[in-house]
Amino acid sequence: MIYKKLILLFLFIIVANANDVKLYFKNNTVKNAQTALLFLEAKNIIEPKLTLMSKTKVNQKFYKNKFLDNTYYALVPISYYLSPKEYKVIISYIKDGKKVFKSIKLKVVDGKYKSEVINVSKSKLKPNKQRAKRTKQEYIEAMNIYKTQSSELLWNEEFIYPMNSKITSAFGTKRVYNGFLKSYHSGTDYRAKIGTDIIAVNSGIVKIAQNRFYSGNSIVIDHGQGVYSCYYHLSKMYYKVGDSIKKGQIIGLSGDTGRITGPHLHFSFRINSIQVDPLQAIDILNKLTSK
Repeated sequence: MIYKKLILLFLFIIVANANDVKLYFKNNTVKNAQTALLFLEAKNIIEPKLTLMSKTKVNQKFYKNKFLDNTYYALVPISYYLSPKEYKVIISYIKDGKKVFKSIKLKVVDGKYKSEVINVSKSKLKPNKQRAKRTKQEYIEAMNIYKTQSSELLWNEEFIYPMNSKITSAFGTKRVYNGFLKSYHSGTDYRAKIGTDIIAVNSGIVKIAQNRFYSGNSIVIDHGQGVYSCYYHLSKMYYKVGDSIKKGQIIGLSGDTGRITGPHLHFSFRINSIQVDPLQAIDILNKLTSK
């Protein structure tokens, strides 16, 4: 009798474990403008979603993790301007015909980015009408692309860096004009004399390949599921919109096009349309392949 009870208990534990749902961040503390990686381990669920409970609620999708069975993942990009504090993340999914809700905490801390103080005449802060019209149109076109999330993940291997060179300007430096925070450095700058090879950090599809006012000759690659890498100020672009790119391919040459003072590569990242630290994004994305 005792033996039978032990068998039944063992079977019950197996069934219970099979129905368990595990929810966890790879790291539940991130800086502003960084990306958090959330895992959801579960069987037989559909429509998993999450909401970051900030001032303006941010909704994100979960995607099936192709690197691990019965696991979903969600990238939670944090805005540069999000206030440092602990936030609740609400997760929902449907299991056995019923909607289930769970929650988890995510702590956002101040990135303590350096400041760059710039004093200029007021006339230089206000763009002329023609330039304002062009830059506004380019911004709208780009954001329409960044807000699009393809369902397929277009890469199978770890991300790499766009070049092997000294970083001359780190991500996140605050640009304070005449005492007011007007912008911040939205990418990572690499030292690169004109004509240096620039490589794709992973496989994907070209979504932007054009000359733009601020960023000059620009290539943007869609890696799937809301992940975009951006390469600016190029002297030459070797691919056009719609072209498929393989990891490590030379996509163009560095240059000094656009509104800059000297040649370099400005490398940036967008995740779910949010601008994030590109090097930290690469680090967190590579954890998908290793869990």
